Amino acid sequence: MGMAQADGAPCPGTAPSQPCVFKLVLLGSGSVGKSSLAFRYVKNDFKSILPTVGCAFFTKVVDLGAASLKLEIWDTAGQEKYHSVCHLYFRGANAALVVYDVTRKDSFLKAQQWLKDLEEEFRLGDVVVMLVGNKLDLGKEREVAFEEGKEFAESKGLLFMETSAKLNHQVTEAFGAIAQELWCREERKEDQQQQQRDAQLDLNQRPSAQARCCAR
Repeated sequence: MGMAQADGAPCPGTAPSQPCVFKLVLLGSGSVGKSSLAFRYVKNDFKSILPTVGCAFFTKVVDLGAASLKLEIWDTAGQEKYHSVCHLYFRGANAALVVYDVTRKDSFLKAQQWLKDLEEEFRLGDVVVMLVGNKLDLGKEREVAFEEGKEFAESKGLLFMETSAKLNHQVTEAFGAIAQELWCREERKEDQQQQQRDAQLDLNQRPSAQARCCAR
């Protein structure tokens, strides 16, 4: 499944009925609300969910107006005992949502650790990464200031948003911003490839002309 799509599925230029597929991994320590965010986004529902065992998998087609793309959302378990396995879920990922709980400073520090893990697998510029402070509905118990999250995200060049899966606040926007960024990058890649093909075409035409001229 998503593993085979390490380089992204065929994208712009493919049949419109086949949306481009991107793999998005959810990372963060246990009980920060990763599953709740995925569930809210995909099913538009909120449940206090039992801890994820291993990995859960959701898909969602995102309509961006001019295009639609399909997100494969891999929800990884936050508990320590699964941590070593999680590197397997990174494979072929195009994007990552790194989640912490705004009421737990330790989960913010853990999110920074997850980013380090990501950096060992990818150059951060190669994947779209968003840092998300969840549980905004518990703002009175906040231990991580908005500015603190934002400054850290900016220092790493990440997208940043605060959300509440419970109140459905900024959840669609967070996933939508990732989808938009993935699509923009895909189109830029397509443009570059087209330019390379055009340049290659020029090169191929020139030597043949020279060859004829030398043959005379």
